[in-house]
Amino acid sequence: MARKLILDVDTGTDDAVAVMLAALHPALELIGCTTVNGNIPVTSCTDNTLRVLEHIGRGDIPVYEGLARPIVRRDFPIPRTVNDAAGKYHPDALPVPATTLRKQSASAIEFLIETYRAATDPIVLVPVAPLSNIAACIALDPKFVSRVPEIVIMGGGHALGNVTPSAEFNIWGDPEAAASVFAAGFEKITLVPLDATHRALITAAHCRALHALGTPAGQAASAFIGHRIAVHDAHQKQDIAHSTPVHDALAVGFLIDPALITTRRLHVAVETHGALTVGRTVIDTHFRGGQAPNCDVAFDADAEGFAQLLLRTFAGQA
Repeated sequence: MARKLILDVDTGTDDAVAVMLAALHPALELIGCTTVNGNIPVTSCTDNTLRVLEHIGRGDIPVYEGLARPIVRRDFPIPRTVNDAAGKYHPDALPVPATTLRKQSASAIEFLIETYRAATDPIVLVPVAPLSNIAACIALDPKFVSRVPEIVIMGGGHALGNVTPSAEFNIWGDPEAAASVFAAGFEKITLVPLDATHRALITAAHCRALHALGTPAGQAASAFIGHRIAVHDAHQKQDIAHSTPVHDALAVGFLIDPALITTRRLHVAVETHGALTVGRTVIDTHFRGGQAPNCDVAFDADAEGFAQLLLRTFAGQA
């Protein structure tokens, strides 16, 4: 039986690969996507999500638009200047055709609360964006946390940051929301941080293989990932030449094959005040804080296994 999931996204290039993987792999049933303000405005996230779904023939999957800003910080900047300086790392419009699809009339928050309230089967919640929508659900529905059986988050970092020396973008983009999610008491949280995603690099050779599949998903993934490789080559070279992490897709890959990542059970909290450390995920690897572990944190990943999963899925051979 396919595992049901909801993806919460701010769809740029890596979210787009995650959406395609979740929508096309037979082991998963993507029952909806919710969008949130992140690397690009939420309206662009919604449009990109709809574009990707229509491009791969999955226009049946509904898309619900969520929050347009962080839950607390009205003036907390989305680092467009950082991304623009890095070659427009997250272009507003992805290089797939314009869509005829439309977002749903209900908001992402309404959809999430009502879907989990009515659920009779387990539905995994997979946020791969700032956690504003999830925090809003926690605040509005006292039973939301108990109704979500599992949450898989792409975000944070222990040894790595990517928007400041201390912080990864998804957590930094709404640190108060992230702090509330990790403190909420979800039954099962898996965190896929930069420490793991940077161990699952996709190379230019993998991109060529994806393009050679000739499928809409394979060629789109090749374009999205190829763009990421070009940016990393120019501004943030990886340990393997001509390669890039595809962060969000690894979180979806974990649902298909848990062996793709290696985790440790640890306590995770989020810094919301430090001038140099706001948005940092504080991962207590040496149990100094006296807090009970609340999260399975990934520190390693199987790069070739991840690449082959993408290739099989986008070839239609999964």
